[in-house]
Order: sequence, then structure tokens, then C-alpha cells
Amino acid sequence: QVQLVESGGGLVQAGGSLRLSCVASGSIFRFSGMGWYRQAPGKERELVARITSGGSTNYADFVKGRFAISRDNARNTAYLQMDSLKPEDTAVYYCNTKYLGAEVWGQGTLVTISS
Repeated sequence: QVQLVESGGGLVQAGGSLRLSCVASGSIFRFSGMGWYRQAPGKERELVARITSGGSTNYADFVKGRFAISRDNARNTAYLQMDSLKPEDTAVYYCNTKYLGAEVWGQGTLVTISS
């Protein structure tokens, strides 16, 4: 069983920064790809960024150049550094991985950006 716990959300002004963390339980973290998704009110959940077990990354176009995903295998933790935040980045941010073929989600952390 794998569990994901996100933290780091909060309220910041436009142009500010936040760093989200996702701690994974279990010993498979270093072998797993990780992803960050977000869901704004009234909208579908969307991919923000992914990182493979080998450290390769990809980003949604709307965050390229502003967000950075990383991982620390020693700490079983994935990070999402978010800079130059915009009001439209307001959403619940979720951490994601796959375990035995099934999607695993954290509980989410709320990010609110004021204009």
C-alpha cells in the first residue's frame, strides 16, 4: 500500500512563490514516477508536472518557466516549486503516482493566489 501526503499550500499574493511537498509511504518511491495535478473550482483535474524515477520532467504549457518539479529519493518526497504565481493558479493541488497499476492520490493541498 502506498499513501501520499501533500503539504505546503496556502494564500499568497500574485507574483509570489510556494513550494509544495508530497511525502510517499513505502519503499517503492525511488522506482516510481510522480506527478502533480490541480483542480480549480468547477474545472476538471489537470496535469501540472511529472517526474520519472530517473528524474526526467515534463510540464503543462501553462506552468513552463514558472514551476519546477523535483524529487528527493532519500526522503521519499516530491516537490513542486511554484514561482511567479497568478490568480489562475488557484486550485487544490494533488500528488499522484501509480502502484500495482492503480492510480494513487493524496488528499490535496489548497493554493490560493490573490490579485
